[in-house]
Amino acid sequence: MKNSSDTSRGHGEGRAAAEARFEEPADGTTRDRVMSSILHHGPSTAGDLAERLGLTPAAVRRHLSALSENGQVASREERVFGPRGRGRPSRVFFLTDAGRADYYTAYDELAITALKQLAAAAGPDALAKVAQARVDDIEERYRGMRAARPAQDPAQTLAECLSADGYVATIEPGPAGQQICQHNCPVAEVAKVFPELCDVETRLFSELLGSNVQRLATIAHGDGVCTTHVPVDVEITRRRIAADPPRTSTVG
Repeated sequence: MKNSSDTSRGHGEGRAAAEARFEEPADGTTRDRVMSSILHHGPSTAGDLAERLGLTPAAVRRHLSALSENGQVASREERVFGPRGRGRPSRVFFLTDAGRADYYTAYDELAITALKQLAAAAGPDALAKVAQARVDDIEERYRGMRAARPAQDPAQTLAECLSADGYVATIEPGPAGQQICQHNCPVAEVAKVFPELCDVETRLFSELLGSNVQRLATIAHGDGVCTTHVPVDVEITRRRIAADPPRTSTVG
């Protein structure tokens, strides 16, 4: 006859076995999926990752622990906009430079060398023209999308344009405005040497959104995400009024 401790142990072992059937082996393939999910969705909690990948939270934490030990991910407290609930803030995990390195092009070193030679031979003006040419495609795509979908949030349209170029951009709420978050930067290694690339990009954002945007963080400077604050501005207000014009009263 089994006693209560045997029964309890049996239930525990059965539960562990059931969970194991839903967990993938702690191999590189699954860790690549974890890293890819963070790259495409931005800083994520273990719970977010478990839900997206169909893994148990325990499995995700095991992979995150291994990636943290390898220096490929790091964590911080989740930023909360608005009133904070009770309890400790959740921790979110983001890719480090080492973790993001696998997603960079293999031509970074060649590009850096070429730009250094260009600057030495033709001066800073030539470098500025190269930086401008890099964002011309983004501007053209943005203007085309704005013409096709004028009612869409301009910042959201810009995020979609950036994502098409590999920046994996999202829009997040921010204090007195929005934030454009670029979770990947195809030219981050080059921008570390030539910050002009970031400067031209920021100016383009201001021009396209009709707002004095502010760059808060960049991957090139070691931050987990390129973050640009877009304050509430005239363009957004004008769009909302056009979509829902105020009613005028008539006197009979």
